[in-house]
Amino acid sequence: MRAVLCSSFSGPQDLRLGEIAAPKPADDEILIDVHAASVSFMDQLLVSGLYQMRPSLPFVPGTEASGVVVAIGEKVTTFAPGDRVACSSWTGGYAERMIAKESKSVRLPDDVAFEAAATVLHVYGTAFYALVDRARAQAGETVFITGAAGGVGLAAVDLAHHLGLRVVAGVGSDDKAALVRSYGAGEIVNYRSEDLRDRIKSITSGQGLDIGFDNIGGAIFEQMARLMNWGGRLMPIGFTSGEIPQIAMNLPLLKNYAIIGVFVGAWAEKFPAEAARMNNTLMQLLAEGAIRPHIDRILPLEEAREAMRAVASRTVQGRIVLKIR
Repeated sequence: MRAVLCSSFSGPQDLRLGEIAAPKPADDEILIDVHAASVSFMDQLLVSGLYQMRPSLPFVPGTEASGVVVAIGEKVTTFAPGDRVACSSWTGGYAERMIAKESKSVRLPDDVAFEAAATVLHVYGTAFYALVDRARAQAGETVFITGAAGGVGLAAVDLAHHLGLRVVAGVGSDDKAALVRSYGAGEIVNYRSEDLRDRIKSITSGQGLDIGFDNIGGAIFEQMARLMNWGGRLMPIGFTSGEIPQIAMNLPLLKNYAIIGVFVGAWAEKFPAEAARMNNTLMQLLAEGAIRPHIDRILPLEEAREAMRAVASRTVQGRIVLKIR
């Protein structure tokens, strides 16, 4: 079968399309004919050797995909051959066939397209776990979302709006403002050209943020740590700036706010039943039109390297999808 191969942790430039044997599912896994796979910043980190874990080389990148089940492991009870599914995995999506854990897969409603389904579990799963489970967000609260036009950021804007939050979107360039506003952001802050402290204080009438949802890290997170409301929740989601922030711990002490880590992948490994319920909820929201994944572009599998470069350069709004079948 055709697959994109990563043979060294040197970044997207060394990815190659090749032929490999199709994988076989273990007892708790399903084998999927992949129709579509999304391209994430996490994929780019993995092939660059910059993620928290490193797969054994060579490996097939791709953390999220959708397709049709062709075989199941002996202990699988939820799925059968012929089922339309979306799935998440640490690797394997950029290929004609992949395996995924039963607990990390979800059946697709009949009217949900493969391309849209391939963009939901990672980004909306991160947003849902952060806002609903970790932050316990309440309607009317103010949330500031950084990297708001990216995959996870735009999903968080969309879901936060659905939950009734007051959404403040942080972007790095003005050309991204229209998109995030169309997904429910009431206020836009360009943290490259505006003073973040002054803007947040003005937007919140000096009260500060109830929820901070930060994809960037570095100096942005350090500024957000000084802009929280009493009893707020500040969540590090990722560090796309490449800088892990350091903050003075008197800041959460003085405002009685919490810093809450969000690592949905590790949570899904430890609590598979809860993660499966969340995935079902997300697919239902997608089928109902309550969430609207934004696909920047659809490319063939042969252009996986170019797609990943675009993600790394932050020129993508929402998700790029690789169409495989």
